[in-house]
Amino acid sequence: AFFLATGLELPLLRERLNRLIEPAVESLGYELVLLEFSPGLQTGTLRLYIDTPEGVALEDCEKVSREIAALLDVEDPIQKAYRLEVSSPGLDRPLVKLEHFQRFLGEKVRLQLLAPVQKRKKLIGVLRGASAETLVIEVDGESFQVPMADLERARLVPDFAKEFSKKGSSAQEDDGDSTNE
Repeated sequence: AFFLATGLELPLLRERLNRLIEPAVESLGYELVLLEFSPGLQTGTLRLYIDTPEGVALEDCEKVSREIAALLDVEDPIQKAYRLEVSSPGLDRPLVKLEHFQRFLGEKVRLQLLAPVQKRKKLIGVLRGASAETLVIEVDGESFQVPMADLERARLVPDFAKEFSKKGSSAQEDDGDSTNE
């Protein structure tokens, strides 16, 4: 197992960081979608993905970064040099918590599995069900039951046509200098 200079195993450090950071992010009005910590050889990276129902702007990331940096300076949970990065989850947002899977039922997802399900370790299809134990994904009309314990990672598959049509229609609505009469 990989140990940091602090003697904490990496999963224990990630858990401690989550317990410390998640309430602070939520108190600022954001959801902590995912926390990643990579120790690196000399400098580690602590990456936070935040979100709100309205989305995330650069100013949101700056605000959370300032607050979390101050918190980490006081608590000092990482005993080596590291870089703090705060960003939105993006259109291909990671799905980590049960609530994420339930919120995105009916959407296209990409699953990477630790153990094969029907001889497949990668599945791309429509998320049809989500419980604490199992995900149901439909791939080319076939339904797969995926144990949550076998899930390595999951992400949304962006529908760029839908996203661009949303942005295009909101840009037209916001344009006060329209020549369409």
